[in-house]
Amino acid sequence: MFYKFIRVIARGVVFLLNGNWHVTGKENLPEGTYIIVAPHRNWWEPIFFALAMSPQETSFMAKQELFKYPVLRYILIHAHAFPVDRANPGPSAVKKPINFLKKENLSLIMFPSGTRHSDDLKGGAVLIAKLSQKPLVPMVYQGPDTFKGLLKRQKITIGIGEPFSVDKKEKMNDELTAKIDQQMKDSWQAIDNSIDPSYKYIPK
Repeated sequence: MFYKFIRVIARGVVFLLNGNWHVTGKENLPEGTYIIVAPHRNWWEPIFFALAMSPQETSFMAKQELFKYPVLRYILIHAHAFPVDRANPGPSAVKKPINFLKKENLSLIMFPSGTRHSDDLKGGAVLIAKLSQKPLVPMVYQGPDTFKGLLKRQKITIGIGEPFSVDKKEKMNDELTAKIDQQMKDSWQAIDNSIDPSYKYIPK
């Protein structure tokens, strides 16, 4: 109930700040739960992703430092966020999202690079997809990368690509991780090209 309330509030705030946002490829979202994988381009894109996935509810990882503040901690927990120590992620970083995906009817938003300042992908998304047997759904944000641009109501497009899966019979190793990582990157590039072929993200 709290998540739905927050989503309504978020939709209203987004409309006030920048109502010029659009979704392409929503028909690619599969039935049931799934794992959104996206390149990390700014701090507000998870809000747009969650709205684009509606009515499906989602969970997401957040750095554990954010949970030190009582009010923010309350909001994050009730919005299905869970803390992760990015320097030393423990088993819960995998077990928690799998439980959400399989038992609590919550999809998952992941940024495999873990940071806006890196193109190197970590293996967490591949491992979670393999163990949960839930599809990976590539998604990208195209639009202003500064808050000033957001307030100017510059156009925002959320693009959703075709889902793909990790075969549970495949061995979890560097070769598999590299293969799926490349598939994610190729999918993001294809979505970006379909929205605006001239678009190029430059990390700030």
